Amino acid sequence: MVRIATIEDALVYANENSESQPAEKAETPLQGGEEATAMSFGVIFDMDGVMVLTEEAHWQSWQRVAADRGDELSYESFASSFGQVNADCIPLMFGSGLSAEEIVRIGDDKERAFREIIAEDLPLAPGLIELLADLRAAGALLAVGSSAPPENVDLVLDAGGLREHFAAAVDATQVSRGKPAPDVFLRAAELLGIAPELCAVIEDAPSGIAAARAAGMKAVGVETTHAAEALQEAGADAVVADVASLGAALLLELLEKPVT
Repeated sequence: MVRIATIEDALVYANENSESQPAEKAETPLQGGEEATAMSFGVIFDMDGVMVLTEEAHWQSWQRVAADRGDELSYESFASSFGQVNADCIPLMFGSGLSAEEIVRIGDDKERAFREIIAEDLPLAPGLIELLADLRAAGALLAVGSSAPPENVDLVLDAGGLREHFAAAVDATQVSRGKPAPDVFLRAAELLGIAPELCAVIEDAPSGIAAARAAGMKAVGVETTHAAEALQEAGADAVVADVASLGAALLLELLEKPVT
């Protein structure tokens, strides 16, 4: 892998290699923090809606749980809570009178249903593998920063053949506050050994965009689950249609700008 000492070096390399040369093959996965001092920037990926296009699978799994309880669930309440941890979104969808035990039980049932659905056909985002290789070739350290439980993250990383690309993965159990609090992204940066201001976050939900900005990071929104206007209102520095529209050069150009 090419070693890059500064953002400027990485930007030159990315621009020279983004189109004219194929991305290098990914090397052995790094462990959290390993070799971070030799790298110049970090990229943190939200998982659902970014790495995997799972909106429909989440909706189906929530509907299963609601049907088993005899409840009706509106798509609007589901969509408004996308990207948040279950402890925060379940009261929004099922009512505020639930006990802590009920919230845990509903969440566990939903996540089991979700894993059953995506295990049959994992919906990897088109262009994801190419983007990961492009970023690593440009000297990036990559992390997952997700509101999902660890079982979901492990399933996606392993079934999708993605684990080798990531130096760290942070799930909902590793932080005390979910998005829009910045905890998940700050923890990811800590594991990478990269300062927050040298990290960019790729997100599909306004709550995740807000979390990235609260962490002092650049935020790129992808229009997979929310419109560009909603992502921009949440503070996105750039918005693209999908991860296939992204490359190392764009992220490095954003990191050249001071966080405002």
